[in-house]
Amino acid sequence: MSLKQLIFIISAATAIFWLAWVIVLIQVDPDSSGWIGLLLFFGSLFFSLLGSFFLTFLIYRRMTNKTDLEYKIVSASLRQSFFLGLVIIGALFLQSKHYLTWWNTVILLLGIGMLEYFFLSFKKNPAVAKRNPSDDNYLPPDF
Repeated sequence: MSLKQLIFIISAATAIFWLAWVIVLIQVDPDSSGWIGLLLFFGSLFFSLLGSFFLTFLIYRRMTNKTDLEYKIVSASLRQSFFLGLVIIGALFLQSKHYLTWWNTVILLLGIGMLEYFFLSFKKNPAVAKRNPSDDNYLPPDF
């Protein structure tokens, strides 16, 4: 799949999810629908935010990073847009339950920050990746 096809599909899906969120916002009564109404509200809002942030981050990264490979730009944009959408939905959910305080917000942001750091820490070490295994003088680091 080319990058243009991906952008077109994500743009169409994002527009559909924004439309679905507006329909849920107008048509669903949160008092009578129970948890299904909340699930529809938060789910459609999450996916619409995910698509919007993904497209924004992707365009920004394509304009600023001309040398990075497309799959790295796409994966980083998707991961970070997922985390940002999760922060917003988490904060809205906590607010709906009247649990949103400054320390809960700090805990939420620290948790997402630690998760992002966890994913960033798994980048391959270039020195290890460039090592030639057929090298006769190579000794494993344990010895």
